[in-house]
Amino acid sequence: MDKIAILVPCYNESKTIGKVIKDFKDVLPEANIYVYDNNSTDNTAEIAKEAGAIVRHEYRQGKGNVIRSMFRDIKADCYLMVDGDDTYPAEEAVKLVELVLDKGVDMVIGDRLSSTYFIENKRRFHNTGNRLVRFLINFLFHSNVSDMMTGYRAFSPLFAKSFPVLSKGFEIETEMTIHALDKNFLIEEIPVGYRDRPIGSESKLDTVSDGIRVLKTIAALFREYKPFAFFSIIAALLGGVALMFFLPVLLEYIQTGKVPRFPTVIVSGFVAIFGILLWTCGVILDIIIKKHRQLYELFLIQIQKDLEQKER
Repeated sequence: MDKIAILVPCYNESKTIGKVIKDFKDVLPEANIYVYDNNSTDNTAEIAKEAGAIVRHEYRQGKGNVIRSMFRDIKADCYLMVDGDDTYPAEEAVKLVELVLDKGVDMVIGDRLSSTYFIENKRRFHNTGNRLVRFLINFLFHSNVSDMMTGYRAFSPLFAKSFPVLSKGFEIETEMTIHALDKNFLIEEIPVGYRDRPIGSESKLDTVSDGIRVLKTIAALFREYKPFAFFSIIAALLGGVALMFFLPVLLEYIQTGKVPRFPTVIVSGFVAIFGILLWTCGVILDIIIKKHRQLYELFLIQIQKDLEQKER
């Protein structure tokens, strides 16, 4: 079992992976560095191996798939995740690791957005997207996290071994953040420096398609983690539509004593009934979610016991 495991998911990072491994070896010489190559078409794996990393392969494409395999395969007291594109300074790694090992923090977030991200990052829509994701998650989940999508994080073994990875791609960081917030894990943020990719190194992110995937993930997780709020919002919108159609008919009935537009009344009635059904679904699902949280707490207790036994 490693004391510190540095996890580096990689896809075509031959320009930078050697420097990343060297930098983190200098800062955390006692750590094992695991590079998981995700079907690279360049010589990323060979460079990583020559630099002294433990190289493994994940053939299912996507960062989420890589993180799933990392958390399953590796046993450590602290997991430090960093991208292989040399955008995060290795010097900050000690602070992230110490919070996990000494304070027992479950997830330490390397906060780029409070540091140099908006200065260094040259892709304007990425800046807008990060602000939008931060606003949506903090608003929907009543939190105050500064950087939702950073790839620089440290995790406790309890979090790593209990986190059910469902996302396949770059939306994995958003899923991690929301899961930690919902399950009341201990989270701390540390401002970290950020530098743009060096010349010759290209980002794998597509601003539009990956941005849409992240927004879909937020919507799906809001529905799954906060079903009462999700379905209540839809029910309220449907109730408003039903009322908008029904009120003119009601006013005509009050004035004339007649109902000349029966189809409108019928449609508004069906819309209102559908809204009530959705609200009822939200109530039922909310009860199920609360029961699931109780079971998850018991699940965490069992994992903690298993981890302690393995340490012995």
